[in-house]
Amino acid sequence: MKLLAPAPAAPAATALRPSREAAKPRRPASLLLAISPLDAREFLPDALGAEVRGFAADYHEFNPLVGSPEGFARLLAQLDPEIVVTGWKTPPLPENLPPSLRYVCHLTGTVRELVRRRHLEDGLLVTNWGGSIARVVAEGALFHVLASLRRATHWALAMHRDGAWKTREAETASLFGRRIGIHGFGRVARELVALLAPFGARVSVCAPDVDAAAERAYGIRKVDTLEGLFADNDVVIELAPLNPETEGIVTERLLRLLRPGSVFVNTGRGRVVEEAGLVNVAREGKVFFGLDVFAVEPLAADHPLRGLPNVTLTPHLGGPTTDRRRDAGAHGVRNLRAYAAGEPLEAVVTPELYDISS
Repeated sequence: MKLLAPAPAAPAATALRPSREAAKPRRPASLLLAISPLDAREFLPDALGAEVRGFAADYHEFNPLVGSPEGFARLLAQLDPEIVVTGWKTPPLPENLPPSLRYVCHLTGTVRELVRRRHLEDGLLVTNWGGSIARVVAEGALFHVLASLRRATHWALAMHRDGAWKTREAETASLFGRRIGIHGFGRVARELVALLAPFGARVSVCAPDVDAAAERAYGIRKVDTLEGLFADNDVVIELAPLNPETEGIVTERLLRLLRPGSVFVNTGRGRVVEEAGLVNVAREGKVFFGLDVFAVEPLAADHPLRGLPNVTLTPHLGGPTTDRRRDAGAHGVRNLRAYAAGEPLEAVVTPELYDISS
């Protein structure tokens, strides 16, 4: 199998050149679009889709909702494309790749179920949506914070189910002037800090990559321990990546450090939180929760978190909203152009990044 030589590890911006031989702009030989028709409409609407269809000299499509993984592998072997554009429903690439395949332009997030680490080591170039959706994910976290502070689920249930109306004792809270703690400091957390700025909140962050320069640049305060993060803030937002070090790291003991009326939001990864402990604390009704991710998904119909008036739930909708999936598509198209021009690509998945991906 003839593949590109392994590239050196990417810098923080994860930009790599596809190959030295691609130094001049050229039209790639062939491209296979392997996403569902619905995803194609949402990620590659209008001019974006037209550009992808005309990008290579030879263009083909595969609908993963109709075809099987075996059929996908056979089609790859038959077409031997130079580029494959992939997404949520694309089957895993076979262990032995077609000889001409150089670049996998993944329009969505994790690639762990799509490619093998050995593919990257052998020189396969893979990109994903990187930070193109970060602002929208941060917006989802902000929604959960506001919904929790305003007791949205409590009042939605009470008004729809019980015909209730407010009383003088109705308690709500504002985000202005709050103390906000964030666990993790990736792209989404950084976008969230910007969204929080108008509220005049004091933002503290617990993450290994926060240093004095980041504190100055983002106007945040570093917290060295999760105990400090949970004990000293009115709102705690979980955005840490899932890896062996973080799985289950948010325990019931930490959640019990939150004072009554505090808010805990998780729009990151469900298994970062010890879910049994979260249920125990949530059932007591003293802390308000906004949850988009869970240890096991889909969330069971009879899960004890359902129906709790102090818990706002969304079914893992924290990624790009339907109308903003085009942002990830535009990012992918920019990478396709860069590939053809021999220019650096963004959000390249290196073996090192692959190892720490969820």
